[in-house]
Amino acid sequence: MRLEDRITRSIAQRKGAVVLRSDFANMGSTAQVGRVLSRLIEKGKLIRVSKGAFAKTRINKFTGQPMPDGTLEDIGAELFRKLGIELMPSRLVAEYNSGRSTQVPVTAVANTGRRRITRKVTVGTRSVIYENYF
Repeated sequence: MRLEDRITRSIAQRKGAVVLRSDFANMGSTAQVGRVLSRLIEKGKLIRVSKGAFAKTRINKFTGQPMPDGTLEDIGAELFRKLGIELMPSRLVAEYNSGRSTQVPVTAVANTGRRRITRKVTVGTRSVIYENYF
């Protein structure tokens, strides 16, 4: 069985929407895995959301184009969970949830507490913004 078939089957069997390049490290060399992931991006099976992180796609029923299988917030939360980074609610979300504010937060803000993160997470044209609020 070809490496592309093995990786495609492995991606299909995973429950989450995010896959990491390191998930396939035992299947082949770094260059081989990278080429296969690039081919899957070209075919529309995956979308790159960050360095070494990819999201599964589904076909948009209106446009027929591949789109991420989840929102930026869901993909970002799953990615950080897989990387072992603990997230807390952002200041605006905490204020809304406690009832101190009636404004619904619309931007994807990740509160990392005291931890400083520079990883860029992008889905489409939207990116995750970081805050250090503890």
